[in-house]
Amino acid sequence: MTVNKEQKIEIENKILQEIENTKNTIAELKELTKPIAPNCAIGRISRMDAINNKTINDAALIKAVQKLKRLEIAFQNRNDTDFGKCKRCNNEIPLGRVLLVPQSRFCVHCAN
Repeated sequence: MTVNKEQKIEIENKILQEIENTKNTIAELKELTKPIAPNCAIGRISRMDAINNKTINDAALIKAVQKLKRLEIAFQNRNDTDFGKCKRCNNEIPLGRVLLVPQSRFCVHCAN
């Protein structure tokens, strides 16, 4: 990807911001995914809802951890010559997509 110095700084800042946001999300989800004590004084239906919500939050936590890993890899690779190139078709990924989804390794066409 051919970017000027300002765009490169913008990309780096966006990746760092996304890393920080994702870390905060992971911390919140870890709180929400703590085990539900069987002696918790909630009704049977409320307990079932709590267990269902925990399952949904478990899945969200897994996705957030995966996103964090991809963001950290993107930050490490930001100076590589093939940064911003689609891993499938080798075309350049538009700057707008890199800023929206900095952990993406594929252009919009190949991602679908």
